[in-house]
Amino acid sequence: MPNITFVFDDTEKVVEAKDGQSLMRAAVEHDIPGIIAECGGEMSCATCHVWLQGDVAQEVPQATFDEEDMLEIVDNLCDKSRLSCQVVLTPELAGLRAFVPGE
Repeated sequence: MPNITFVFDDTEKVVEAKDGQSLMRAAVEHDIPGIIAECGGEMSCATCHVWLQGDVAQEVPQATFDEEDMLEIVDNLCDKSRLSCQVVLTPELAGLRAFVPGE
């Protein structure tokens, strides 16, 4: 089970996520502010936008064309932006940091 650090509102919260779970689902289960997940992980709303941080972030598979297209609608887009519903957690991603950008 990978430990993931969510960073939001000048706060850090380390959570234990389940293997195979999406980063979005881990955020929702641990009440991470700013991860709204309106579409429930169907990649149709972009309300689970995060910036991936840390050395392990480079282990996350690249975003698909559809995810990149959806990311174009988010505020605070950067080169580390991802939809957390599209990041599947594995043991190799232990230590991943996900910054939840403010509005």
